[in-house]
Amino acid sequence: MRFLLDTHTLIWWMTTDPHLSKSASDLIKAKGNTSVVSAASAWEIATKVRLGRLPAAADLIQNFVADLTRHRIQILFMSAEHGIRAGLLPGPHRDPFDRMLIAQALSEDVPIVSNDRALDGYGVKRLW
Repeated sequence: MRFLLDTHTLIWWMTTDPHLSKSASDLIKAKGNTSVVSAASAWEIATKVRLGRLPAAADLIQNFVADLTRHRIQILFMSAEHGIRAGLLPGPHRDPFDRMLIAQALSEDVPIVSNDRALDGYGVKRLW
């Protein structure tokens, strides 16, 4: 199974945070599965580190690509289609990072591994 990791899911996986659910951890660990992270997550983490809102992830952003490779996590790059779809998404959700993840999950037809119930109203399959 191929799935998209929400930014917090990625951070919790990489830092072995106990907030990560067992089922999410099992999905990521399973050898037959493919974990994918949006390039938007790198942007989100770097932005929050710069603003001082996520100091615990400063090390993660320093070796981002190498760490993803080591954990067998692929990068999903943002395309014009993804950007257009994110911009045109209806609804009140204003977080541009989440909107991009929703658009990518819909475009790529993959579920999102996330504990964020705000994603549920967008037709995306959410695993947690």
